[in-house]
Amino acid sequence: MGKADIYEVAKAAGVSISTVSRAFTRPDLVSDKTRRKVLDIADKLDFNISRSATALKSGRTNRVALLMNEEITSWFNTQTFAGIESMMHPAGYDISLFQHIDTEQNRHEFFTDLPIRRNVDAVFVASFAIDPHETEQLKRLHVPIIGINTPSVDGFDATVSIDDERGMYTATQHLINLGHKHIVYPCSEAALLNSSIDARARGFIRACQDGEHKHELNWQVLSVPRGPAFADSALSALLALDEFPDAICCQMDMMAIPLVLKLERYGHRTPRDYSIVGFDDSPYADTINLTTMRQDPYAMGRTAATKALKLIDGKELDTPHEVVEAQLVPRGTDMPFGDVE
Repeated sequence: MGKADIYEVAKAAGVSISTVSRAFTRPDLVSDKTRRKVLDIADKLDFNISRSATALKSGRTNRVALLMNEEITSWFNTQTFAGIESMMHPAGYDISLFQHIDTEQNRHEFFTDLPIRRNVDAVFVASFAIDPHETEQLKRLHVPIIGINTPSVDGFDATVSIDDERGMYTATQHLINLGHKHIVYPCSEAALLNSSIDARARGFIRACQDGEHKHELNWQVLSVPRGPAFADSALSALLALDEFPDAICCQMDMMAIPLVLKLERYGHRTPRDYSIVGFDDSPYADTINLTTMRQDPYAMGRTAATKALKLIDGKELDTPHEVVEAQLVPRGTDMPFGDVE
């Protein structure tokens, strides 16, 4: 059965065609009661304004949506956006950003109201998984859904991700192979949604459990509250330990970099007193000579956009789902345990 058109929605709602159009494109000009009525009927009739007779003759809006669980200013999201934009803009597409889909309330509101239903030809989801209900909601848009560094491929037409768990396993194994005995993993508390970064903790734990069979290890996970002060919280937690660790494995560079700088004030200098490894190879990692795991969100954004453009054109993908390995970048914040410079 074909989808309803704007005339059918207007008739069912008992409003004019222009009111239906404004309910989607100019909600500020329609009362909340009328808009809700129109949207409910549109849902039942599987109507999408971008596919109505009012859309461009091509049936496209030349707009895509990028959903993220943090703000655009984070390093990963900035680079991801830049990668997507580098492909979508030359192809004539604008990008609508939807930030902070990271709490139960705003997540519920977003997937209930689904503001992107108005005008998008594809949806990008960065760094978090979508549950079956949310997948069902997005599928009603009848546009490609592309995941970028999502924990799962479920619900996505295409994905490109790094293996966060394997990457952190490699980082932790590197510290174990250097002979470190007391290894600590400071990290922010797990989010309500299934976030890709939380998979890194599983990699740390698995590497330590595997290493216990060959080495005498004392390891622990230090969880601190999420938020802008998470690095300072990690610093306080480390300093509160009865015994300072000889190695620190960080879930991201933006935790490792402040720790390297601030721990020195308390007499803990790397690599003399402890080794530390970050994750991302973000800006300033090379400036402080941080050993880290490298990923390239800009390249992932470009790959995701390439997949989206093909799917929008109705083409099949040879490789819908891709996994990219994070690479260890040895620098100057780690050394074999017991060596003294």
